Amino acid sequence: MLEATSIQAQLAGARGDRLRVLVVGAGVAGTIVAQLLRREGLHPVLVERSAREADSGYMLALMPLVDPVLDTLGVPERYLADSVGLDRYRFRNPAGTTLGEYSLAGLFERFGDYRGISRGELLGVLGSAGGAVTYGTTVTALGRRPAAVAATLDDGAAPVEAEFDLVVAADGLHSPTRGLVLDPGRVATYDTGWGGWVAWAEPDQDVDLSEELWGVGVFVGTYPVKDRLGVIVAGPRSDTEAGTERFVAGVRRRSGSVGPRIGRALDAVARSPDAYYWSLTDCRSDTWSVGRVALLGDAAAGFLPTAGIGAAMAMESAWVLGSLLADATPDGVPRRPRSLRGGPAAQGGGRPGQLPPAGPPDVLPQQGPVRAAQHRGPVHPPGDGPAPHHQAAPGAAPRQVRRYDAPLRSTMAPVRYSAPGLARKTTTRATSSGVAARLSGLWARMASPAGPWRNGAAMSVSTKPGATVVT
Repeated sequence: MLEATSIQAQLAGARGDRLRVLVVGAGVAGTIVAQLLRREGLHPVLVERSAREADSGYMLALMPLVDPVLDTLGVPERYLADSVGLDRYRFRNPAGTTLGEYSLAGLFERFGDYRGISRGELLGVLGSAGGAVTYGTTVTALGRRPAAVAATLDDGAAPVEAEFDLVVAADGLHSPTRGLVLDPGRVATYDTGWGGWVAWAEPDQDVDLSEELWGVGVFVGTYPVKDRLGVIVAGPRSDTEAGTERFVAGVRRRSGSVGPRIGRALDAVARSPDAYYWSLTDCRSDTWSVGRVALLGDAAAGFLPTAGIGAAMAMESAWVLGSLLADATPDGVPRRPRSLRGGPAAQGGGRPGQLPPAGPPDVLPQQGPVRAAQHRGPVHPPGDGPAPHHQAAPGAAPRQVRRYDAPLRSTMAPVRYSAPGLARKTTTRATSSGVAARLSGLWARMASPAGPWRNGAAMSVSTKPGATVVT
């Protein structure tokens, strides 16, 4: 379990390290890279802007590509104990008709586990070896030094400036730290116009079943985790502005008998006016490193929650970055993060285990800090419209099937991991794109002219970067 520690104590502990690393964001990706560095005897400074008591709960479904990450951290048994296997998938229309039910067990028995876990439980698993974290702390300025980057850390008391060989920005989709080094124009965003509430319901006997309801103007998803059922109820933001109770009442008026589980999901959200509201947007940065600052997880490439792959991709990216840094020297750090350069491949079919090509030699300003005041307003300014890779062809219908830049890889090829610090071996686990390829047939049938979404679904759906997106 991570232990709340003062920023001064963390800085003192890292003072003698051969590699001084600041990790901004104690979410999934940030915790993993910090724990990997600690296994190398380092003392990365880990800060988190939220308070210690902040709610960290929503549900995640993790593909088999996370298994090597958990093995490296030495926590696979705890992960299995704190999660549940997801072996079946069922979906309905608003009339309550079951449109399909599929077994996933055979597919994942070959390649690894597909499991449901709450974010809070996952953070507990990842941080089980212990380590320091400072809550309520943000980075307010970054500046280049001759052989380091200076960061100003604000914990709500007195701001502190410290030098690091590397800053890892893992502070989420709307990363404030990213805004200190990248202009908003270098971060492409896509807004579906939808959003939804996340809540918890009591579990049922179908602990291995994910069940969803799809219809025009509504999506309900239910996903088991340990001892609970994760729920999301979503719709166009113009409709969800009415609030949980009125939106759910409208769904019920338009629906038939939706089944007991979907019914309980609707009840859970209707009773939770303060439930966490998840705006369905994604983003990707055109580079994943700027000098000695590396972007990680959602700060680099944030997926729509309907993709079902964002957390797993963040975990794998943190694992690779941590392994690259295992034997890094301060002089070599600027070359290491650039090997994780993102761009279109990040959400366009890039294959897990393969490092994207090196990015441009971006650097921080030669002198002086870059302050948050220079980037006033949101990192994702409203009104920018969809990113170029999402734009429809001229004259196209508002609702259509679109694709990301690169085609979905359709083979179940194993991954060869050969980055420095990683075992040079071929795993028998599936690539995320391979697993998604099998599932993509389901989505394609659902979105076909004869499928249940033939009238158009108002929500982006993707099983994996590069997969078909229905809007």
